[in-house]
Amino acid sequence: MTYSRTRTNDKKKMQRGKRARKLLWFNLIMLACIVGFAAFIWMGNHRDETLQSGDKPDIATESIAPSPDESGLEATESSDAPTASDDDGDDEVVNDAVPPSDDEETVSSSEPGTVSIALVGDILPAAKVLDYMNQFGFDYPFRETSSLLSAADITAGNLETSITTRGTPAQNKEYVYRGPKEGLVPIKEAGFDFLSLANNHTMDYGWEGLSDTMDALDDADLQHAGSGIDDREAYTPAYVDGNGITVGFVSLTRVVPKTEWKADKDHPGLAEAYSTERAVAAVKEARGNADVVVVMIHWGTERQDLPNEFQKSVGHTLIDAGADLVIGSHPHVLQGFESYKGKWIAYSLGNFVFPGMSPATTAETGILNATCKPGGDCTLRFAPMIAKMAQPAPMDDVTGKALLARLSSNSFASKVEEDGTIVASNP
Repeated sequence: MTYSRTRTNDKKKMQRGKRARKLLWFNLIMLACIVGFAAFIWMGNHRDETLQSGDKPDIATESIAPSPDESGLEATESSDAPTASDDDGDDEVVNDAVPPSDDEETVSSSEPGTVSIALVGDILPAAKVLDYMNQFGFDYPFRETSSLLSAADITAGNLETSITTRGTPAQNKEYVYRGPKEGLVPIKEAGFDFLSLANNHTMDYGWEGLSDTMDALDDADLQHAGSGIDDREAYTPAYVDGNGITVGFVSLTRVVPKTEWKADKDHPGLAEAYSTERAVAAVKEARGNADVVVVMIHWGTERQDLPNEFQKSVGHTLIDAGADLVIGSHPHVLQGFESYKGKWIAYSLGNFVFPGMSPATTAETGILNATCKPGGDCTLRFAPMIAKMAQPAPMDDVTGKALLARLSSNSFASKVEEDGTIVASNP
């Protein structure tokens, strides 16, 4: 029995039961419609036969009540239609740790047979960012990007903090982070579906802090991977459905401050990628259960514009194992892209919602939009942004094109065009 996925699975069972009940009622209404329509046709034919035989129709029976299909449809629409109160709170700042309801189905804007995935780097609803949120409203970090994030079928990022009020801070560590459950509410409202927990800060307050974080994400209906009560859970992929396509997420870290942070048999912790054996097994597991496989990995050298050799080697290994997209974080700056065997590596998406730091390039960020078909054939486009006071927003045209050109020069077997489209090129 795994630690936090029990509650997630219980929620899934409830959701499946709810969908089954809706489907049952829909089928009953459709059956009533068919029976009513058949009765209507039979009565019409019977009346024609009566008229042909010379009998006059009975005026009392000529007034026909609304057919079952009409009355049933009206009742269904009125019961499912959103009320005014459902929309009244769209612009309100929510700070009660209760995410919006996911009961209503959303309509995908993607082309049939594809899924759109929005991917970002590090998100830190703690420290100085939390100060901004308390000062300007908890939705403050996402005000300029929420419409872009929520437009995708699936949105994912890296949660660079624990969510807890418990635990003992890690010793001899320069930065330790923890944030409140309320900090997850604007993340959910901005459109996020999945957050990676495999990084060098989710265990800043030990297993207590990490287990609280997993529970908080479950409560907020945010999928997660990369941590667990043991290595089996930590390496278990998470699955998110979008536009009828299942995307499997594997989360890994190559940045582990202490050995005891590594998940192992009968030992809680994080899914590490110093050795790729278990990472490869996790990717293969996801490949067998999902239409598209995304690996989110914490790796690389901080503040370096180019990936190191380990990133390149492991990135290739993960794709060889079955990954379609490998998405990196941790360097705090944007790094380039690589086309490898028809798949894609984004070596670092940098900071997304993060306190200010030096150099100035750490404020450069963006959203990587991937449109994928089952089997992992993906097209990529990067939307360049700049973060000011932990709030990312689209760059102006000139600055954006300059950033895209620099990313193109730092990419491998690929280039970034002026509109942000990323295309494969000769090595």
